[in-house]
Amino acid sequence: MTEETTGPIPFWKAKRLDELDDREWEALCDRCGRCCLNKLEDEETGEIYWTNVACRLLDPTTCRCSSYENRHDFVPDCVRLDVEEVVSQTYTWLPPTCAYRLLARGEDLRWWHPLVSGDPDTVHAAGISVRNRVISDENIPADGYEDHLVDWPGEDPDLRPPPREGKKR
Repeated sequence: MTEETTGPIPFWKAKRLDELDDREWEALCDRCGRCCLNKLEDEETGEIYWTNVACRLLDPTTCRCSSYENRHDFVPDCVRLDVEEVVSQTYTWLPPTCAYRLLARGEDLRWWHPLVSGDPDTVHAAGISVRNRVISDENIPADGYEDHLVDWPGEDPDLRPPPREGKKR
C-alpha cells in the first residue's frame, strides 16, 4: 500500500471544483503569484504574452496580495476566479501550473504544491513562484509592458520532486 491509499482522500481528489467550499477553494491557490502578473493578449489570436510586471498589491517576497479582501478597492479589474470559467478553461491566462487549471483538466496537484508537500515554501524552492523575480506596475506605464516580456510565467517546467532521504548504507 502507498501513503496515498492509506489515509483519507484529500479534498481536491474527492470533490469536483464546483463542490469545494470557500476554505477549500482558497487552499488550492499555491501562492505562486503568477496570476498577479500583468499580461498582454493578442486580440486577433488570443495568445497571452507574460510580463514580469506584477500588480502593485503583490508582495514580491511572500507572493501574497497585500490587500486580498479589499483588492477591488485598489485594482477594480482584479479577477475573482469563477468555478464555471475555470472548468470551461475560459481563463487562458492562468499559468499552466495553476492548481485550478490542473484540476479542471483532470490532472493532479504537483509535488511542490503546499497541499501535497505540507510546506508553503516548496512552491518557492521549486522556482515556480514569482518571488523576487518581478517589478511592481506602480511605475510602469501600460504602454511600457512590452519592454518587460518574459516566458517563464507561462512555462510548465518538468520538475521532478527532490529525492527522499533514504536509509544510509
